[in-house]
Amino acid sequence: MKKLFIDTNIVLDLLAKREPFYESSAKLFTLSDRNAIQLSVSSLTFANTNYVLSKLKSANEAKEILRKFKLLIQIVSLSEKIVDLALNDTAFKDFEDGLQYYSAIESSQDVIITRNQKDFKSSLLSVMSAQEFLSSSS
Repeated sequence: MKKLFIDTNIVLDLLAKREPFYESSAKLFTLSDRNAIQLSVSSLTFANTNYVLSKLKSANEAKEILRKFKLLIQIVSLSEKIVDLALNDTAFKDFEDGLQYYSAIESSQDVIITRNQKDFKSSLLSVMSAQEFLSSSS
């Protein structure tokens, strides 16, 4: 089973129903629900997503959305090693992208799914948009 690491922007596309990206992100999560693929996010994604959702909805509504979302994915922990790797990798201009990347590497993911592929140009893993992944696996 393919292991996909989902970047925060894809999670927000789904949970905030951001168009025109909602449909492809929803299809990914449907595949996961059917056990066709395994989806993972970093624990950092939960914090970032809660922050954004809390600006769109009440704090309680945001937490309830995240409680339901948690059933669909696996959560990858951030470790001191991941922080160190991200801090010392000059290929990532954005520290958060480095954290996401090394979270994917350390948890043995097959693909990173993001809308910001340019941020992962030095990735040793495949990096695709949700739409690209769906097109390649159909």
